[in-house]
Amino acid sequence: QVQLVESGGGLVQAGGSLRLSCAASGSIRSINTMGWYRQAPGKQRELVADFTNGGTTNYVDSVKGRFTISRDNAKNTVYLQMNSLKPEDTAVYYCNFKGLVRAEIGIRYLEIWGQGTLVTVSS
Repeated sequence: QVQLVESGGGLVQAGGSLRLSCAASGSIRSINTMGWYRQAPGKQRELVADFTNGGTTNYVDSVKGRFTISRDNAKNTVYLQMNSLKPEDTAVYYCNFKGLVRAEIGIRYLEIWGQGTLVTVSS
């Protein structure tokens, strides 16, 4: 199986910065996509940013120019640098992994979610 360990959430004032990290460990065969989603109270979970296996990145329009996703392939880790934070960025941020995993029955395609880390931006 695969485990995701997230860190870096917290409380910050508007205009401030935070950096989230997510490390994947386990029997990973390959990563298809890995990135971050968020869910604010009363709203649906949305993609914030992710990497595809081709190395391309995707961002939700509301964070373009403020957030940057990066990765360390050797460590199976992705980072989300969040600058110029706004109160509307307040949410629980979830790491997401999609890829091939070695299992007892062979290779399986799995989607794994992290436990979530709370980001609170005060005005």
